[in-house]
Amino acid sequence: MRDIVIFSGSAHTEIAEEICADLGKPLSPTRVSRFANDCLEVQLQANCRERDVFIIQPLVPPVQENLVELLLMLDAARGASAARTTVVMPHFAYARSDKKDAPRISIGGRLVADLLATAGASRVLAMTLHSPQVHGFFSVPVDHLHALGELADHFRGGDLSNTVVVSPDFGNVKEASAFARRLGTPVASGAKQRFSDDRVSVTSVIGDVADRDIIILDDEIARGSTVVGLIERLREQKVRSIRVACTHGLFSDGALDRLTAMDDVAEIVCTNTVPLAPEQTSPKLRVLSIAPALAEAIRRIHDGESVSTLFDIH
Repeated sequence: MRDIVIFSGSAHTEIAEEICADLGKPLSPTRVSRFANDCLEVQLQANCRERDVFIIQPLVPPVQENLVELLLMLDAARGASAARTTVVMPHFAYARSDKKDAPRISIGGRLVADLLATAGASRVLAMTLHSPQVHGFFSVPVDHLHALGELADHFRGGDLSNTVVVSPDFGNVKEASAFARRLGTPVASGAKQRFSDDRVSVTSVIGDVADRDIIILDDEIARGSTVVGLIERLREQKVRSIRVACTHGLFSDGALDRLTAMDDVAEIVCTNTVPLAPEQTSPKLRVLSIAPALAEAIRRIHDGESVSTLFDIH
């Protein structure tokens, strides 16, 4: 069997090191330099010839910088005669650009998927894409993981007898329902209308949530506008407690501080798919590692074993 070689871009080296430690494999070095005209140059500093290469790089801020770095790494691996190159992408920021909902706008998710394939990606390993159709944007095989198991294991440690899982909108109901089945709880949903990237209106909550303990489940929290709007509606229903969970904790523009300041929010849980800035701290925040899940998926891909049986949400 071909040797496995793992590289990391500069976006989130911590999770790459965790994955390699779990696999018992070294993280191969990468050199990234910048020319005088501000162009990037990437050199993979380990033998790739006829190897099974994995490149770990989430698309996180600065997204465009990290995307170009990833494309250059793919091109370098292809030029070095890698047998197969898999992009391990814990967070795909452009997955939110998944539909043409206004005139003359680009569908960035599809474009970036094409760029990855053109640059040399043989397959993609992704975590909790924003919507199911994003999977279909790729012309190469995609293994789509989720963090429902890790999140469910965390919440099983408490009393769930009076708990309801609440999706912020109808688009996330399928995942919220799968999460609720893991916990053995009912599910409810917010009714949301989006006006812009940072302006949403949650008009109501559909489901029985009065006097219940609530777990809000979302795929990602950026500015937190949707979650804040949902919490306002839940307060009107006189819920007992609120906990917030998501896979991708971006927490931009002070979102973590706003959620922390809410007295009725008891806990905020996310995974380490994206790196947190030093100032993004909160006594209510709990970060779960999905490195073991990614490492197991990498091992299965390398060994030619099924990944879907491990991460099936149905």
